[in-house]
Amino acid sequence: MKQEIYDIAVIGGGPVGMFTAFYASLRDTKIVLIESLATLGGQVTALYPEKNILDVAGFYGIKGSAFITELNKQLHVFPVEIKTETTVTNIAKSDGLFTITTHSGETLQAKTVIITTGKGAFEPRKIQIEGVDKLVGQGVHYFVNDVHDFENRHIAIAGGGDSAVDMATMLNSVAASTTIIHRRDTFRAMEQSVNQLMMSTVVRETPKKIVSVTKQTNGQLEITLAEVKNDDITNRIIVDDLIVNYGFISENKTIEGWDIQPKVAGLAFDVNQEMQTSIPGIYAVGDASHYVGKSDLIAIGFGEAPNAVNAAIRRFDPDRRGPGHSSSMVIKDGKLL
Repeated sequence: MKQEIYDIAVIGGGPVGMFTAFYASLRDTKIVLIESLATLGGQVTALYPEKNILDVAGFYGIKGSAFITELNKQLHVFPVEIKTETTVTNIAKSDGLFTITTHSGETLQAKTVIITTGKGAFEPRKIQIEGVDKLVGQGVHYFVNDVHDFENRHIAIAGGGDSAVDMATMLNSVAASTTIIHRRDTFRAMEQSVNQLMMSTVVRETPKKIVSVTKQTNGQLEITLAEVKNDDITNRIIVDDLIVNYGFISENKTIEGWDIQPKVAGLAFDVNQEMQTSIPGIYAVGDASHYVGKSDLIAIGFGEAPNAVNAAIRRFDPDRRGPGHSSSMVIKDGKLL
C-alpha cells in the first residue's frame, strides 16, 4: 500500500501550531499536526491554564484554558489529522520529501515541514531552597490549574514577570490575602499589568528573597524573607500556599538526533522573511523561530504562521493562486465554498 504523503506536517501543538494547522487547512492542504503531549495547547495548557491572555487581538482577558478551547474549535472546521502523544525522533530528506520518524517507529512523509515546538521541552524553574521539594503538593505549587482551589486562602507568589504579576492580581480576587515576593524593586511584567498590581490590595515584599519555607503543625507555611542586599534584615509571613512562578526551563535536545540540522540561534531556528530555515522546505514559526527584532509572543507567532504556510504551498505547488482576503471566503457545513 502506497504511503500517504502530506502537503505540510506541523510539529508542535501549542497555540501557534494549532493556528498554523488551521490556516493550512483553510488553504485546502493535506495537513498533519504532531504533538508530543497528550493534549494540545502547549505551555498554555500545561503551565498557565488559568492565566489571562492579554496580547492576542480579540481575546483580551480570556483564560488560557478557554483560549485553547476556542483554538481547538477553529482547528476542527476543516480536516486536519492530529497525532498527540507522538514524539518526532528524526526528520530526513530524500527525493524531495521529508520522512518523519516518531518514537513508536511510525514514519510519515511530507512535502514540507513547519516547526512550531517553541523552544522545546519545558519544565518550571524550581526554587532552590533546601526542603521545598518535599512540600510540592503540600502547600507549594508550580501550577495553578483552577483558581477556585485558592478561594479564601492566604497565598504568596514568588516571581516578578508577567505570569507572576498577572497571577497575583487574578488570585487576589478570590484569596483571603495575596502577597507577591520579588528580588527587585521593579517588576518585569507589561506596564498595564504592573499598574493593576500597584492599584490592588496585593502585598508587595520587594526587594526580597525567600530564605526558608517550613510547614507548621496546622498545615500552613512559614516563609522567611531577607532583604536582597542585607541578609541580616529578615521577616516572616504565614500563608496557606506558596506559588512559585520563576518561569520555565526549555531544552531542544530532540533535534540533536535528526538527520536534518537547520541553523540555530540559541534554542530557536534562524529563519528568513518567509519563515524558512536554512534547509529549504523546513519552516519555523512562533518561539521556534529567530530573526533580528523577534518578540516571543503568541500574537507574533499567529502572524508568522500564514507566511510559513503560504511559502510552503508556493514551494510544492508554485502554480497555485495566492490566498485572497478571508472576508471573501464562504464556509458552509465545514466546507470552503
